[in-house]
Amino acid sequence: MNYKIIRINTAAKNAVHSSVLIIYTGGTLGMAYDESGALVPFNFGQIMEKVPALTNMNIAITVISFPEPIDSSNINMQYWFDMAYIIYENYDSYDGFVILHGTDTMAYSASMMSYMLNGLSKPVVFTGAQLPISAMRSDARENLMTALEIATAKSNGRPVVPEVCIFFNHMLLRGNRAKKVQSVHFDAYESENYPALAEAGIIIDYNYSAIRPYEETKKLKFFNKLDNNVIIIKLFPGITAAVLDSCFSIKGLRGVVLETYGSGNSPSEKWFTESLERAVKKGIIILNVSQCNGGRVIQGRYHTSKDLKRIGVLSGSDITTEAAVTKMMFLLGNEIDDAEIRRKLVLPIAGEMSPPN
Repeated sequence: MNYKIIRINTAAKNAVHSSVLIIYTGGTLGMAYDESGALVPFNFGQIMEKVPALTNMNIAITVISFPEPIDSSNINMQYWFDMAYIIYENYDSYDGFVILHGTDTMAYSASMMSYMLNGLSKPVVFTGAQLPISAMRSDARENLMTALEIATAKSNGRPVVPEVCIFFNHMLLRGNRAKKVQSVHFDAYESENYPALAEAGIIIDYNYSAIRPYEETKKLKFFNKLDNNVIIIKLFPGITAAVLDSCFSIKGLRGVVLETYGSGNSPSEKWFTESLERAVKKGIIILNVSQCNGGRVIQGRYHTSKDLKRIGVLSGSDITTEAAVTKMMFLLGNEIDDAEIRRKLVLPIAGEMSPPN
């Protein structure tokens, strides 16, 4: 891709103490109003004019922009490859990374980066905005400034947050634990099943016990194989056998994320169980996740989920749908043996779920 590269030195008077690579993919944060009032991509060469407080940070910033900013609704596997590859290729040159991304699919991208960038020991901070950076009440400036501060934060010479995360509206969340829950308020994300990594007030209060430990000996590995022959099926009262059978008959289908009720419950009718059982016997891997934002799947807790466990449906524990579907794409692309895929789906590989009890 023909990336646009801009280098900015925010150290007006003092020496540079850190370096950050910003990857601009698109999204509201990087938009500005032109003279006609229309939204157009922001020129990051003018970032100091829009965010003058950057001059107090004393960091060297490089901005790599996608050739054409994309709406996050158009994110696909190629863009994930691009994001991960840029970080991998520039890993040794920067203290941290900030990815500016549209809010709609940010949790999917953050989850996928946590899998593709194995052995990560530097901050990768996703952020965005609900209002463009040129808007009077925009949340873009604060989100960007704090994301940069987190990306360069160190303690005893080591990065404070050596993992993929999302910063939005004062809260730093583990990337593969976050969900978008608001489209009109600034607090767009939540992480019901895992504590916040930090909260930004007068100071940034880090929750060190929740942050993945820094592992100095780990070497970054870039996994660039994914398989998107997966679907998400959300259960609803009135779903029919024809709908399920049609989904399971999709040519090339390898994996299904099944969104069930509550703690993993589903209809107990015979036709429902038989449809899933036929799919499992065909080799389709089915992962059971809850439709609830909080809580976890406990297959067998109620009668309505006992059959799922018996026929080989896997329990997704407290994983989010976003982390589940990207994890399935990742494992299907990088593991050959179905038994190994099934084993890793129910175990945490990047902090995306709690270990089984």
